[in-house]
Amino acid sequence: MPRLLANPEHVIDAYPSDRTPIDLSRYTSGNFDRGASRIKEALWVLVKCTFFLNPLPLPSGLRCRLLRLFGATVGKGVVIRSRTNVSFPWRLSIGDHSWIGEQVEILSLAQVRIGSHVCISQRAYLCTGSHNFRSAGFSLVTRPITVEDHSWVAANAFICPGVTIGERSMVGAGVTVTSDVPAGVRLIAAEPRIEIN
Repeated sequence: MPRLLANPEHVIDAYPSDRTPIDLSRYTSGNFDRGASRIKEALWVLVKCTFFLNPLPLPSGLRCRLLRLFGATVGKGVVIRSRTNVSFPWRLSIGDHSWIGEQVEILSLAQVRIGSHVCISQRAYLCTGSHNFRSAGFSLVTRPITVEDHSWVAANAFICPGVTIGERSMVGAGVTVTSDVPAGVRLIAAEPRIEIN
């Protein structure tokens, strides 16, 4: 049966055996500021479950108004499809005439800025949060994401914390982006290496 192998060049470094392993009982979110009161956050969860995570094709205009009500900056002509999940709308800005596809995940622990005429396709994940793997307490790390004007993040793409997608660029389906993408670049997935047993 075929099995996929990671290419050796994808291994950045080995985790030293003498380093203290992760101890999740020591985890703390540190000084993470959620950006709003717990009451506002709880109200957002109710609104999100009712109007965003719901699979019904509700009007985009309604979703845009609700995002603005909770502190997002949303331009004109924005389309937001059903089952879009935004963590903290008060850390989200979307320019004019941009599209957010079904089941897009926007983990906005830090600021997420989506420009104008941007398409974020189905099940793409914009992830502003991660963890310090070298920290015994697995400490939280957050960094903003920017997707500049006239760009396309295709289906199932994963955008890592701190990444900027340059203007007029395309991130192909299923691509994981770990560093900035310059303007006018088309980034597509390489074929995986396959071993036959």
